[in-house]
Amino acid sequence: MNLIIKFTGFLKKILPSPFSIAVLLTWLTFLLALWLTPDKSDTPHFLVLTQYWSKGFWELLTFSMQMMLILVLGYVLALTKPVNALINKLSSNIETTASAAFWVTLLTLVFSFLNWGLGLIFGAVFARKLAESFSARKLKFNYPLIGAAGYSGLMVWHGGFSGSAPLKVAEQGHFLADKIGVIPLSETILSPMNITISVVLLVLLPAVMFLIAQKSKGTLVSVQSKAEEDTHPVEVSGAEKMDYSRWFSVLLGITFLVTAVYLAINTGDLSFINLNFINFSLFTLGILLTPNIHTFTTYVSKSIGAASGILIQFPLYAGIMGIMKYSGLFLVFTDWFVNISNATTLPLFTLISAGVVNFFVPSGGGQWAVQGPVIVEAARQLGTPVSKIIMALAYGDEWTNMLQPFWALPLLGITGLKAKEIVPYTFVLFLAGGLVFTLLLMVF
Repeated sequence: MNLIIKFTGFLKKILPSPFSIAVLLTWLTFLLALWLTPDKSDTPHFLVLTQYWSKGFWELLTFSMQMMLILVLGYVLALTKPVNALINKLSSNIETTASAAFWVTLLTLVFSFLNWGLGLIFGAVFARKLAESFSARKLKFNYPLIGAAGYSGLMVWHGGFSGSAPLKVAEQGHFLADKIGVIPLSETILSPMNITISVVLLVLLPAVMFLIAQKSKGTLVSVQSKAEEDTHPVEVSGAEKMDYSRWFSVLLGITFLVTAVYLAINTGDLSFINLNFINFSLFTLGILLTPNIHTFTTYVSKSIGAASGILIQFPLYAGIMGIMKYSGLFLVFTDWFVNISNATTLPLFTLISAGVVNFFVPSGGGQWAVQGPVIVEAARQLGTPVSKIIMALAYGDEWTNMLQPFWALPLLGITGLKAKEIVPYTFVLFLAGGLVFTLLLMVF
């Protein structure tokens, strides 16, 4: 344990900012593509790759907007009086960093298994509220460790009910349906293997964070609450009164609520739970739980800064994906692992290859779209169950999230922490998760 603590201190000194990591990965992708992919035209290969980069640069704008909304609206919800009071109540009953680490990790994992977006926002907000509580009580607190605990849910999301690959192959007419048919959730998310892995992580990771917290040293933190009372202007006239009308916001909120319920019922299954529906639901709750439209927009203004990292970094990662996708670098990585595999080791090498690709393209859906055809064909040729290979890819994608700080941007924005402060602790989660994934993939 002491060795791990010393190593975490070393990592804090060498890690750059998330933006610098994105830039370095962009350059590395250029170099790898120049080296490993063929030059198919008379145009200099570097200029061709530049075209691929610019082509991909804007391909994730819709997803970027979805991610910004889930962060901003989730933060707005946390600032509302009812939710703020609930989280404050939970926070006030926690007296030590060790107990905070345990409960933040456990609850974040549970929420993330249900839906990764909700888990990410909950973990970030809970960590922030605990810091505010410890600050107000003048208790020593290891804030970076609790921030890492709030990010732990990204270790289980792809094996949960919002996992991109398992949900895609369960859809009628998905893009690989002619090769593998429709694979039900009973063979992926609800399979004995995935349930076992999820339960083991649910027990192991909170225990690991609890033990590290017991050995770590806390400090006095100064973190102030961002929630403020709504202030009504002295004089409001004309149509401006609507912005301060409780009945106007309630009517709008009810309209949103009726629509959300209808969409859920009309779908007939859990497929309605996607990013758009989550954002719609958060919008609904935000309107209903704030006193009026003025307060809602005020909270949005307070929250918008936390989304700046996503706004400016997502195009960089989209550019990286463009290079890897259009140059064939994706296939180079995947084919190499497939070629050295057999029926027994293919799941393990799929795990590793997905983990490597996740550094360059931190998007589960995009990764499945490119890697899926290759690993599915390899599984068919080697006689490995396709459902197991799909889950191996999902595990690799979520596993290296603990070292890839991109999805931590919302958490960093909410907590005010830096990536280099939390990554030493998420590295420990990476080690623990890697052990679980490797052993249980070989057992099942």
